[in-house]
Amino acid sequence: MRILLVALLLTGSFLPVYAQEATMNKSERYDSVTVPYSAFNVNAKNATVFKLDHEHVTNWEIEMQNKLHYAGQGGNTVVRLYEDLKTPKFIEIGMGGPPDYRFWVAVNTPEDGYFIIHDEKKIGWTSDKLITATHSSNGGLTVSVGSKEAVANLDVAGFTMREFTVSGMNSTSDLPPVDSGEFTFNILSGDPSGNPIFYMPFMVLAVTLVLIVVLLKTKNRTSEEKMSQNKSS
Repeated sequence: MRILLVALLLTGSFLPVYAQEATMNKSERYDSVTVPYSAFNVNAKNATVFKLDHEHVTNWEIEMQNKLHYAGQGGNTVVRLYEDLKTPKFIEIGMGGPPDYRFWVAVNTPEDGYFIIHDEKKIGWTSDKLITATHSSNGGLTVSVGSKEAVANLDVAGFTMREFTVSGMNSTSDLPPVDSGEFTFNILSGDPSGNPIFYMPFMVLAVTLVLIVVLLKTKNRTSEEKMSQNKSS
């Protein structure tokens, strides 16, 4: 029992120090963009382009919050995520204005063209909820509004985020759909294995297994000694 206590104390004192020294993940990349409302007063063919400062490879998470004020009915907020603007591959996240507040997610690929994955016609989003999009090598694409998943684990054959576009008008003859407010776009990416903390659960498991083996051996040795003492007496 004394061995177990000492080992646990050593492990407990080591892990917080290790965690404190390993909080920085050199593979992490972060970009934050505040998109002005005027950027949405264009149609898709003339979409406003935002090139990110960093390249976000495979494992990333995007948070978007729509605080735009719509001038009237029929306005949209359309965000397209791109690996490269020169290729037809993109992920589209759309938010319709009042009164319906439609929410949809679509994907465009060279092989299959444009197709809608999710389309919620009524109250699909609200301005007080974060819209998140995550992508990983194992889990694919997941899109959520608040805590509600709209798309889960969609395979998009890998996706490296480099730029995005925004638009809001269906055609050039439409009136500008947005007259104030802003739209925030934040993205964080990184390789989890690049952070030593990623390996901490495995370290704890290894220490636990070693302790179990030591305890079993100690228990067996104690039992053998008692049996030997009983026989001799």
